[in-house]
Amino acid sequence: MIGTQTNRIYPWFIAVFAGIALMVSNGQTISGLSVYDVEFINEFGWSRGEIKLRDMVTLLLAGLAAPFVGVLLDRYGVRRCMLAGWVVLILSYLAYSRLGSLAGLYLIHAAFALVLVVCGLNAAVILVSKWFTRYRGTAIGIALMGTSMGGIVFPQYGTAMIELLDWRGAFAWGSLFPAALLLITWFAVRETPPPVRSAASAEAAGAKPESDADDTAGAAADADAGPETHGGAGFPPGGGVSFATALRSPTFWALAVIAMTTFYTVLGVQAHIFLYMSDAQFDARTATNAVSLFFFCALVGKFVFGFASDFLNPRRVFFGNILVMLIGSLILVRMDIALIWTAVVTFGLGWGGVYTVLQLTVMNTFGTRDAGKILGTITVLDATGGGLGIWLTGVIYDATGSYEIPFLIFAAMILIALAALTRVRPLAAQATPMSGVADRAG
Repeated sequence: MIGTQTNRIYPWFIAVFAGIALMVSNGQTISGLSVYDVEFINEFGWSRGEIKLRDMVTLLLAGLAAPFVGVLLDRYGVRRCMLAGWVVLILSYLAYSRLGSLAGLYLIHAAFALVLVVCGLNAAVILVSKWFTRYRGTAIGIALMGTSMGGIVFPQYGTAMIELLDWRGAFAWGSLFPAALLLITWFAVRETPPPVRSAASAEAAGAKPESDADDTAGAAADADAGPETHGGAGFPPGGGVSFATALRSPTFWALAVIAMTTFYTVLGVQAHIFLYMSDAQFDARTATNAVSLFFFCALVGKFVFGFASDFLNPRRVFFGNILVMLIGSLILVRMDIALIWTAVVTFGLGWGGVYTVLQLTVMNTFGTRDAGKILGTITVLDATGGGLGIWLTGVIYDATGSYEIPFLIFAAMILIALAALTRVRPLAAQATPMSGVADRAG
């Protein structure tokens, strides 16, 4: 009885751990860094375009590396890759505390790219998907709340530590976060549920994933229904289509376009909202609170819409989330600083839902069999889009002295994402591990 109860709890521990991993990996490499920009401008005299190029370096290299690292995630497992990533993040933060040049800044952010691909989104989604079937939408929603938590916690951490010590001290002490994750990953994380001989023995031993242990019949019904009608996956654990089959699907490329355009917009917004509000004479604490509010709303959206996708048609949830993002971007286009809080809340809620349902749609459409390579290839576009969103927004601001044109580009990107979503369809044939053999043989 104790073993069964432990087994029911452990998958949810994995979901929470994945969320904490995302909080640290994303928060310390992307979303928590904008509060240091004014310090860099004052101390080194760097322009916004020069500073924001660091994020382009991180995201572009992460995107290019993701398909190759995806092979490592599939072959060696998430746990081993994460252990290496935490070590790199510890060393990178110690190096950041001794930063003295733009070249050094870009080298550190090149190292951050490795952290993102082995400890970030793809690793977390794959790890959680191995432990869940029926409640995968809810579990992924819990995990992806971590990216928003990173945007809530680490800007506040940075601002407080700058006031207490200085920006170099903030980075030095920040190395303790990945050090803690290194220990947790080593001692507490298991890659997959242990193998079992039968459903009866699995439940008796407490060795099944939460989805099957909780409701085997319900999971089977969800699988039959397919990803468009339920939040449950269309494949058993470990099943799915081959990478080659995914690449031939128009849905794959439509999802990649959605990822690229939405990442361009949301990363551009989160990276520049602090500077936008600083230009409007808001103090550092208020501007930091706006960044945290954005990510708090995204956190709410990720959980609420991840949960909703288990019970509603995920496609309709997807459409609704992108429409909410569009409303937020149109508010930004008005360039009315009095509406900035409304824009932050609206944009954050919409993005949270898009982020969760996008990952869920990929996993439910293509399965976990080649998830590392599939998510890795999509990451090439979404990371490139995100990096361009951060960097080009800074470059355009340097050239025009205004965020008006970048905000118009944000709205246009969301319209493209909305059009791409009309091309997302369930696969006509869904492969299982056995059909995957046929793929390789053919």
